[in-house]
Amino acid sequence: MKGSAVRCALGSLTAVALLVATTPAPAGAADASIILPSSLTVSVTATSCTNNPGPFITFSGELSLGGLTARLIFSNNVKGTHTHTEDVTVDAVLIPAGQTIRFAKQPPQGGVGGNPFIFLQLTDGAGNGLSDPVLLGRCVQGLDTANVPFGLPADVSVDVTSAGCSNNPGPFITLEGELALGGLNARLIFQNNAKGTHTHTENVVVDVVIIPAGETIRFAKQPPQGGVGGNPRISLQFLDGSGDPLGDAIFLGRCVQLN
Repeated sequence: MKGSAVRCALGSLTAVALLVATTPAPAGAADASIILPSSLTVSVTATSCTNNPGPFITFSGELSLGGLTARLIFSNNVKGTHTHTEDVTVDAVLIPAGQTIRFAKQPPQGGVGGNPFIFLQLTDGAGNGLSDPVLLGRCVQGLDTANVPFGLPADVSVDVTSAGCSNNPGPFITLEGELALGGLNARLIFQNNAKGTHTHTENVVVDVVIIPAGETIRFAKQPPQGGVGGNPRISLQFLDGSGDPLGDAIFLGRCVQLN
């Protein structure tokens, strides 16, 4: 049985889950770029707030992924023809909604001193902002726990194979591959005065890698049979954990082409 590689590129608030790009590919292959809805919960503590080169920051928490599902669409005819078209859809959960990655970090000191205001902003592996800055608090008063929704860039690679194409309740489909996260950084912003005052404001920025770009999560799935038979046309569509489409369906080919 020959495998056909499916390469997909997945690449900022929870409501955002729009396809950025799809690229034509050979039968059995698909490329896509999406934003994966996610959230970050982080608890931050600070010491040596009034000393230079303080403060010293420790933070820990978890990244919660919004989930990723592959929807296989089996059709016995091309839509738009005069022949009756019957579609059967089968969903396979690749990444469960709420799957978490825990972390604990101690970045370099802020280097401001003087009891600064501390903000948190999330960026991708290239330093592009994924969220607005969130005020955690002022150093000596204690810092709030933050929960930040955002969209996480990611790449997905899938191998799709089929068997039993002409039999009912076939065909039988196997999916396997990996989700490569696009990188996630926490940007700590230390500010010695509140913006909007007449006092000079000095910012010091420290970036900390939470998830290195390219960190992967592997998966292997065999969803229920399609139940169409007759060598159906097979398309694949990515959904988030809420079942919302992350892009248009991508045609992979006739079942026997994926053998």
